[in-house]
Amino acid sequence: MSVVDKIKAPINKEMEKFEPFFRSSMQTKVPLLNVIMNYILRRKGKQMRPMFVFLTSKMIQNDVKESTYTAAALIELLHTATLIHDDVVDEAYERRGFFSINALWKSKISVLVGDYLLSKGLLLAVDNNEYELLKIVSVAVKEMSEGELLQIQQSRKLNITEEIYSDIIRKKTAALIAACTACGAKSTGADDTMVEKMRVFGEYVGMAFQIKDDLLDYQNNGSIGKPTGNDIKEKKLTLPIIHVLNKASGADKKRILSIVKRHNKNKKKVQEVIDFVIQNGGLDYTAEKMEEYKEKALSMLNEIPDNESKGAMIELVNYVVSRKK
Repeated sequence: MSVVDKIKAPINKEMEKFEPFFRSSMQTKVPLLNVIMNYILRRKGKQMRPMFVFLTSKMIQNDVKESTYTAAALIELLHTATLIHDDVVDEAYERRGFFSINALWKSKISVLVGDYLLSKGLLLAVDNNEYELLKIVSVAVKEMSEGELLQIQQSRKLNITEEIYSDIIRKKTAALIAACTACGAKSTGADDTMVEKMRVFGEYVGMAFQIKDDLLDYQNNGSIGKPTGNDIKEKKLTLPIIHVLNKASGADKKRILSIVKRHNKNKKKVQEVIDFVIQNGGLDYTAEKMEEYKEKALSMLNEIPDNESKGAMIELVNYVVSRKK
């Protein structure tokens, strides 16, 4: 049994029931859209976000309500929409090793499909009178858009501080996981204090999740045997390089920033930056920060009584920081 299967064990029944529920929420009478929806459904990932919704719900209250299925579908619809739009923005032709919607159907159709999924999410919430869930998720989508724009703006200027980096990843990544855990709590009828506690828990997990992604870009990737350096190629300054630049000499800082700005497509030069970051403790510092967020997240669960779903949630948080890709 894989780690993910073990984590899913307490919510297997819910995840199985969620599958047709989510599929029906994407249905349309437009043949082209149906083809694209089927393509999306066949290539879905681990479904980590619905897992966060269901585990939060079952951790608080063992009896999962219809509201929780709406919450999970709403999150997944809006998450899928943002991924499709991201691939247009990044001009990406691959997503999880498969062709992206952008690669197969080009940008005009991709933008419209993303818009369609967003509207389906809004309608799903409105049709079920789930305005509180809609509010939580709408705030997350707003934050994600701000985070992406902030990152684009900073990659042009290349003068990013650790504080700005934290703000970017809190908006760009952590906001959605925070929405998953807040919606999971809200769908049980939990009070505002518990919903906020679970939102903060999700935010901490999201911060650790993104920092792990940023670490992986500098670490050996099992499938290709070397770091990818994609962030450097895209002029994204993440925590490993930000930390190292903050304590580097003027000459080193100038040299590294010059590579990121002007030679970011040169493999040898990108490797030079990776080596500089590793030799100057950038990865160690980043791993420490990731662990801090993980511990903060886990401490938020202390007051919740122990049960099978809480155990699986702790496993999921540990998986977030120990995964290899």
